[in-house]
Amino acid sequence: MERRLSSMNQPPTYGDYVTILSIDGGGIRGIIPATILSFLESELQKLDGEEVRLADYFDVIAGTSTGGLVTAMITTPGNNDRPLYAAKDITTFYLDHCPKIFPQSSGFLGSAFKFTSAVTGPKYDGKYLHKIVRKELGDKRLHETLTNVVIPTFDIRLLQPTVFSSYQIKADKSKDALLSDISIGTSAAPTFLPAYYFENEGNDGKIQSFNLVDGAMAANNPTLVAMGELTREIFNQNPDFFTIKPMDYRRFLVVSLGTGTSSSTDNYSAKDAAKWGVLGWLYNSGGTPLIDTFQQASADMVDIHISVVFKALDSEQSYLRIQ
Repeated sequence: MERRLSSMNQPPTYGDYVTILSIDGGGIRGIIPATILSFLESELQKLDGEEVRLADYFDVIAGTSTGGLVTAMITTPGNNDRPLYAAKDITTFYLDHCPKIFPQSSGFLGSAFKFTSAVTGPKYDGKYLHKIVRKELGDKRLHETLTNVVIPTFDIRLLQPTVFSSYQIKADKSKDALLSDISIGTSAAPTFLPAYYFENEGNDGKIQSFNLVDGAMAANNPTLVAMGELTREIFNQNPDFFTIKPMDYRRFLVVSLGTGTSSSTDNYSAKDAAKWGVLGWLYNSGGTPLIDTFQQASADMVDIHISVVFKALDSEQSYLRIQ
């Protein structure tokens, strides 16, 4: 993988390939892609020096839910315009903060409380998550990231996906939101964390409101969204892509990282599910069958589609999925 001279100052076609990193959603299981990214960055540092970061190598980094938070952390500028977080620091972040973001109750009363909470409101109040994300990402906005970023969310009021993309902010200023707001919005998993509302000014000076829940409701695996953003730029004749044709997938290098599977999925069976009503589908055996099934199916279908497309275009070596 070739290092680019600077993340935002060189067009993607500065090298021979357009490089894309995609990170799935998955809550606390985000520690899995974080571990993979730590290894990848350490190997790149052996080649190019300790100061290099993943944002130096990928033209586009896409992330959903917990993957969206990771994306923001490794692309938000810190000191000297270097990424706020090195990849190795992401796992430490998860270990330090997840117990406070997702506090666990024990014993019979704890289980009863969790069930009651799941029925009457979000399982977690999200206050600590909001606090730590705002503290870490500060007042940085989408246009300031050190490489192009794509983060899907879902607007519960509009009932349609809202994609925060570096490629869209010139045409739609309202998408140039605080990275903290985007990260909190894409992480607002239904039944687990509260939906998130914020406002941002649009091109015409009017205030645009966003009513967001977890981006996994639209694209738990954001690879296809990222590819769609790039394809649109090619069709729109973005000069950064003037040498690339829309179907020239040999010029793309895609690394797509999953977050494994939920341990609770082993507890689901057709025999049991046949007896479930609304509550059973929303909370069962310590998990959320409806959410788990929807998110896993969404991620797998994207992988199947992308794999077939790359193979059909004689470019299967250009796509790597790690789950």
